[in-house]
Amino acid sequence: MVSEKKTDEALVALAQAGDKQATDELISRHFGLVRYCARGFFLIGGETEDLIQEGMLGLYHAIGDYKKREKGRNFKNFAYLCISRRIFDAVKTTSRKKNMPVNLSLSSDDGEWISREFNPEDLLILEDERREVKQKMSRVLSDFEFKVMTMYMDGMSGAEICEVCEKPFKSVDNAIQRSKRKLQKIFKK
Repeated sequence: MVSEKKTDEALVALAQAGDKQATDELISRHFGLVRYCARGFFLIGGETEDLIQEGMLGLYHAIGDYKKREKGRNFKNFAYLCISRRIFDAVKTTSRKKNMPVNLSLSSDDGEWISREFNPEDLLILEDERREVKQKMSRVLSDFEFKVMTMYMDGMSGAEICEVCEKPFKSVDNAIQRSKRKLQKIFKK
């Protein structure tokens, strides 16, 4: 039986050795961290629950990949990094225009993915929705935030955005974080 008093690192060692109860305990302990990380993002056409699922996958990977000898990093910090990267990648992937048809695939009842065929009308509707999102963004974001967030949603990396804007990474990252908070408020209405 897994004891509540065991450290995360001890539980990870047990989980990596195949102890399902240790894995369950880690999942239970860090579910709040997953929710916290997911709260900071929004997914166009998705729900917070989708981001939580991505975060849970990040947590599972953290349990499997954690090595205590890695620069003295504790498990919670490593898990935070894995969770937030997984969520960030999901948001970035779904935001890319070139992946739009893939992002709008449907799951059938038997769990298989069916790619939907898009006619020109569907693509126009999707482009109108994207334009509407940009209009809402332009109303609540500063010019710099809007520029950064548009590039971010188009799939550009932080380094690429810094290069285009000729700004330090911290300025770009702060603009993205502020924009996310502002946009969460308007898209929850």
